Amino acid sequence: MRFSSVFLLSLAAASAAFPEEELVDKTLIAWVSPANLQQQGGSCLTLESGNDTFDAIVFGELMPSVWMAGSENFNRTQRNQDDLPKETLQNQDFVQIAIIYKNKQIALYRNGILIEKHETNAKSIKFGKETIILFGKRHRAAKTGTTFKGRIKDARVYQGALEPDELKELKPGEQGKKIPWAWWDFKNSGTFEKTGRFRHNRLVGKARIENEALVLDNEGDSFIASIEDQILNMQPDESWSGKLPVPEYVLKDARKLREIFLEDPYRPYYHFCVIDGNGVPGDPNGAFWHNGRYHLMYLYSKAGSGFCWGHVSSADLLHWRHHPDAIGPGNGDEGCFSGGAFVDDDGTAYLSYWMLWGAKGIGIAKSNDPNFETWTKLPENPVCISTEFGITDLPKPDGSRLVYGTQDPSNIWKHDGKYYMLTGNGPLLWSDKYGLRGKSSNPAWQGDHLYLFESNDLKTWTYLHEFYERNPKWTENTEDNSCPSFLPLPSSPNGGQPSGKYLLLFISHNKGCQYYIGDYENNQFIPDNHGRMSWVDNTFFAPEALIDGKGRQIAWVWLLDNTSNDMDRGWSGVYAIPRSLWLGEDGTLRQAPVSEINNLRMKQFDWNNLKLKANQTQKLDGFQQDCCEIYLETPYDCAGNFKLNVKASPDQEELTTLYFDKQNNRLVFDASKSGKEGRPVVEHAPFVLNDGEPLKLRIFIDKCVVEFFANDRQAISRRVYPSNRDSNQIEIIATGDIAFTTLNAWDLAPTNPY
Repeated sequence: MRFSSVFLLSLAAASAAFPEEELVDKTLIAWVSPANLQQQGGSCLTLESGNDTFDAIVFGELMPSVWMAGSENFNRTQRNQDDLPKETLQNQDFVQIAIIYKNKQIALYRNGILIEKHETNAKSIKFGKETIILFGKRHRAAKTGTTFKGRIKDARVYQGALEPDELKELKPGEQGKKIPWAWWDFKNSGTFEKTGRFRHNRLVGKARIENEALVLDNEGDSFIASIEDQILNMQPDESWSGKLPVPEYVLKDARKLREIFLEDPYRPYYHFCVIDGNGVPGDPNGAFWHNGRYHLMYLYSKAGSGFCWGHVSSADLLHWRHHPDAIGPGNGDEGCFSGGAFVDDDGTAYLSYWMLWGAKGIGIAKSNDPNFETWTKLPENPVCISTEFGITDLPKPDGSRLVYGTQDPSNIWKHDGKYYMLTGNGPLLWSDKYGLRGKSSNPAWQGDHLYLFESNDLKTWTYLHEFYERNPKWTENTEDNSCPSFLPLPSSPNGGQPSGKYLLLFISHNKGCQYYIGDYENNQFIPDNHGRMSWVDNTFFAPEALIDGKGRQIAWVWLLDNTSNDMDRGWSGVYAIPRSLWLGEDGTLRQAPVSEINNLRMKQFDWNNLKLKANQTQKLDGFQQDCCEIYLETPYDCAGNFKLNVKASPDQEELTTLYFDKQNNRLVFDASKSGKEGRPVVEHAPFVLNDGEPLKLRIFIDKCVVEFFANDRQAISRRVYPSNRDSNQIEIIATGDIAFTTLNAWDLAPTNPY
């Protein structure tokens, strides 16, 4: 699991199991902006049961411009509306409209102020698993001419009646103190319902997400969602079912989408990006190599379903084939969060993943077909059981408690005929009950911890102990250990014999990607080296690694510094160039782009033996400056005497600056002027040149991605979003006398199909 700023719920919400009892007393809330005040009878939020009974926030049905509690045949509606205030806001800011149902009493509020309250003699409606939710239409059988037109920024349903003061405290896009029963935050989550309960949805007509809101412009535009997929399937649907024959409009739309992606100024040419849809969280997962082919899974939020693992494969780490999703909601879980992969001796591949939602645990799926396109979840799931969300708390014979995390499983590995797997401690650290926010937080649960499990058959797993002893000199108490990858560390970038050391890659959610190097003995990991891959924030996030047929360790990492309006573009989620990781002679980590990336080089441009005086500028042009690689080498004595500006506009209003700060021994990635989107920060990575060692830099530019490697020992990778399409210039600024022994650039061949 990788939480981010646009993630579903706060951890407090996610850690509670969804209430399954029927909804009777309830609160409906929507932040809306009507397109006009003359419309009649549409709904900005409707709950409808399986038999066409409904409760809804309806606009102008009985009285023009008046909000009302809608219901079938007005059974629970206040019909006398002569004295009710009329809405005055039209196509402007958003207004909060709420209806509270408590026993027989129904109260309507506007921006937290009571508009009307009445009691009904009609029987209260119970909403259960057959509930559908509509936006636009008052109910499914409503006649034409009764669709709400306007914008909806946020809509939610609470189980039980909120108090008026609680309404006033709520803000769109923020959860508040209580967990909604259903929640659409159209600004950050698109059409995805944030609790995961309503996993099936459909936009109808020209309904769309635009400018951080659900937009309903036309008669018939609506959005419908259900808990069970068969509810939606019962409705007349003129859209394509996904079966032959393929309608012409589907071909046109697919072609149009490809063309839009090709024109997108931020969609990379050669970095892997989510094919389409919402890659937030967008973790790389389940990477494995088998029979000459690399397989990689990616976590994404599938509209109308939930969190799934997409699946791609490649023979060259550059060009990826799309496969059907490997795993998703079903078979005992409501979605799949992060985990790893493992291929057993018989060629069967296994995926370990975190089962959603509530108190479930760790699941395993397996596949042994030639292309690994059919995955079966084990009937024994969850193989590691949680007692609450991501946490296991069990009584011990002596009356004490055994508490450990059951979140984000690592890859499985085999040792002396047995199987092993790690689980992370994120929910345990952040728990109000156990972790840093608890009144009596146990120091034993603070900071990063991993938990080791053992199995003889991959079906029954036993918890053994913590995997390593945390050193507080390396990490802070606020850091967790999530998304772990544990693999032997090669002795060279080309693989070959293992070094004897092991690499534990992981993240803390607040600090990003980091690692331990150490020894693995007697089912215990003994770290002797710690390093980070993200410093100023957590942009470099969620590592996933494998060992390939050459013995190389290769890792992918999610660059999570997305734009605020990613899903307006129809896609979200980008990975850094796959890195080869190995052990240096000094016992520290080495890292570089996989050698396959060189196969993308096309025309080469040279400025070898270039010399510049202080304050001189050298433009680097003639090549494709938003899809390129740059390599430069300079002697030790002048290594800190220049800066490289990339993604620069002609007027220098926008630029990204890369340089080696020799005085302070650090690489610098200055994105403070990179654009209005993303994260305008200055990131520093520690880096020391040995006496007499030349500085060797490789820079990769790929539309919104900039990656900066130094001497195979350090790297910074980030995304930048200049708003000016001319912000592609590259130039060297001499801050002192500088001589480049080598300075090359290459156009790189795009690999993404669109």
